[in-house]
Amino acid sequence: MGIVDIAEKEAKKNGIKEIKTINLEIGTLSGVEIDALNFAWPMAVAGSVLENAEKRINIIEARAKCLDCGTEFKLENLFDACPECGSYFKEIIQGKEMRVKSLEY
Repeated sequence: MGIVDIAEKEAKKNGIKEIKTINLEIGTLSGVEIDALNFAWPMAVAGSVLENAEKRINIIEARAKCLDCGTEFKLENLFDACPECGSYFKEIIQGKEMRVKSLEY
């Protein structure tokens, strides 16, 4: 519903009655289940400016940087260890995103 709220506010601010395309960025560690989002989408957008919009989702793969050895690596799970040194101390670089990248009118 947060996505719908963002779209509604932007449409109102710009005097738009309908959005043609919404582009979303969703990280693999964001907690968003894509299948659940797709299932709920028709009900969530019914009667809104997004009702007839095409939804495009860009999946952002999770990446981290090891705080011990500096290696950057792909994360499958939040608790993955560094593949180089085995350390669990890391900084998440990307993968927690959940944002509306753009709206096309």
